[in-house]
Amino acid sequence: MQGYNVLMIYRNDMKSLLMCKRLREPYKGLSNFVGGKIEDGETGMEAAYRELFEETSISKADVTLHHVMDFTYYVHDCYVEVYVGRLKEELQVSGDENELYWSDLNQDFFDMSKYAGEGNIGHMVEQVNMIKDEILSD
Repeated sequence: MQGYNVLMIYRNDMKSLLMCKRLREPYKGLSNFVGGKIEDGETGMEAAYRELFEETSISKADVTLHHVMDFTYYVHDCYVEVYVGRLKEELQVSGDENELYWSDLNQDFFDMSKYAGEGNIGHMVEQVNMIKDEILSD
């Protein structure tokens, strides 16, 4: 079963989330969180930090990731691990895989005309909203 990760990264001030506008399918043109494949021999956490750095230039020194939930898709023979983190300080993000931007939190993340994942982004944001003060208060 192939593993993937999704990375929810909050700005240091906790007022916005890092998003990417997808430049290719699936979900071309829609906004999504950054993330990618878990490679053979990698732990989920190792893959999360690797993907985060490859796609955004955010290093392990810049953020502490917390594994907060998983989704298993048996029909597609894959699973997704969801990680959340808060930047330790303000920094510039950069990547060439997708267009990166900071989204304010007053969005309808369930709007499937704007966001990838058939409503999963909204679900993840709502779930993390219930616990973010506990795990991201540093």
